[in-house]
Amino acid sequence: MTTFHCEQAWLGGDSATKDVLVETAGGVIVSVTAGVPAPEAAVVLRGLTLPGLANTHSHVFHRAIRGHSQSGVADFWLWRDLMYSVAERLTPELMYDLARATYAEMALSGVTSVGEFHYVHHRAGGERYTDPNEMSRAVVRAANDAGIRITLIDTCYLQADVHGAPLTGVQQRFDDGSWQAWVERVAQLGSGPMQRTGAAIHSVRAVPRAAMGPIADAARANRWPLHVHLSEQPAENAASVEAFGLTPTEVLAAEGALGDTTTAVHATHLTDADIAALGGSATFISMCCTTERDLADGVGPAARLHAAGSPLCVGSDAHMMIDLWEEARAIELDERLVSGTRGHLSVGDLVRAMTTYGAASIGWPEAGSIAPGALADLVTVRLDSPRTAGARSGDALAHVVFAATAADVTDVFVGGAAVVRDGRHLSVDVGPELESAVAAALGVAEGLA
Repeated sequence: MTTFHCEQAWLGGDSATKDVLVETAGGVIVSVTAGVPAPEAAVVLRGLTLPGLANTHSHVFHRAIRGHSQSGVADFWLWRDLMYSVAERLTPELMYDLARATYAEMALSGVTSVGEFHYVHHRAGGERYTDPNEMSRAVVRAANDAGIRITLIDTCYLQADVHGAPLTGVQQRFDDGSWQAWVERVAQLGSGPMQRTGAAIHSVRAVPRAAMGPIADAARANRWPLHVHLSEQPAENAASVEAFGLTPTEVLAAEGALGDTTTAVHATHLTDADIAALGGSATFISMCCTTERDLADGVGPAARLHAAGSPLCVGSDAHMMIDLWEEARAIELDERLVSGTRGHLSVGDLVRAMTTYGAASIGWPEAGSIAPGALADLVTVRLDSPRTAGARSGDALAHVVFAATAADVTDVFVGGAAVVRDGRHLSVDVGPELESAVAAALGVAEGLA
C-alpha cells in the first residue's frame, strides 16, 4: 500500500479540496479522505493533484515536424505532404525511438494515458511485416517504456478519396486491402494492464461507406472504442455531400457508427443537424485546439456540442505542442473569441475533458478520477511557479486550468508508481532522446535540422 497526502486535490466539481489523503494498493485507489494531516509515512504532494491526464488523440510520429511547418507550408494539404515525408522513413526501430521520447514528453506534462490514432501499419509499398502488427507493437512498447498507458487506436485506411481512388506512394503503408483483413489483423493486438486496443475509421474519405457499418459492428463486438476524424476541413464536407448527398456526420449516423463508445475528432465544421446527431447519440468529441489553430482549420462548436449531450475531451494531435492544460482552456477561450462572451464551460467541465471524459473516450473508464476503485494515476502541479504563484490565495483549480503549463507539473504516478518526480522523468532523458529521434525521422544529421 502507498499513501499519498495531497496539499490540494480535485475530487470533482468546480473547486479543489485541501488536505486529501489517498490510499492505494495494487495500483488502485482504496480510500480517499479529506481534511486530514499528512501521516508520517505518506508521500507528500505539494501543490494541486488531479487524476492523470488522458490525451485522446495522438499521431506520435508527427512530433518530428514540430517547428518545421511554419514557413512555406500554406495549407493543410501542403502540411500533410511534409508529414508524409516522415511517414515514409519510419521503421519499427525509428518509430519506437521517436514514440518513446514523445510519450515521455507527454508524461512530463501530466499525461498518464494516450489514445494513439495509428495508421502506419506496413512496409513501404504496402508489404506486410512478418508480424503484421510490428509497427503497432513498437508504439505500444514505447508508451509502456515511457511509463504511460496506451490505447492503440488502430486505423482502417483503404482509399484516397470518397470516390474510392486507390492509395499510392506512402499511403500504401496504411492499407490493409479490405476492412475484413483490417479486423483480422487488429484482433491479434490484445490488451494488458497498460495496453488496450481501439479502432478507427480514418475519415469518410479514407474508408468506403459500405465498410463503415461493419467496422463499427466489429468495434462493438470486441469492445474497442471507435474513433474517427470528422469534418476537420470544409473540403471533406464538400466531398461527402457531393458523393453521398450527406454530411460526414450524417453518413456515420446512417451507418450506425455514432454512439457513446465513439469519439469524433475535431468536429469543426458542423451543421445544426450534425450537432444534434452527435449530442443526441452521446458521441465524445476530441478537441485538438492547438492543432486546429496551427493548421487554420477553424474553431469547432464545443459549447453547443457539450450542451447537446456530447462529452468533450482533448488531444494534442500533431503535437505542435504537448500541453493538455493549453488544450483544455483553449476550448473555452476560443469560444470567447468567436462569440464575444465568456463562461461557456465551467472549470470542472474543462478538468473532466482532460481526465474523466478523456479516459472514458479511449477505453479506460476506471481512470480519470480520484475516488475509491479508480486507477491510482495522479498528476501534481506546483502552485508556486511564476505562472501559478498566488493560486493558494484564491481558487487554485481555476488558476491552474487557466494559467499553468506542462512545465508546472512536478509529479506523475501511474498505477501508484512514480514516472515523474520533481519535474524529471525517471527513465527517459527526454530532450536528448527527442533530438536524436527527430533528426533521424527528418533524415538529417543530428543538430543540423
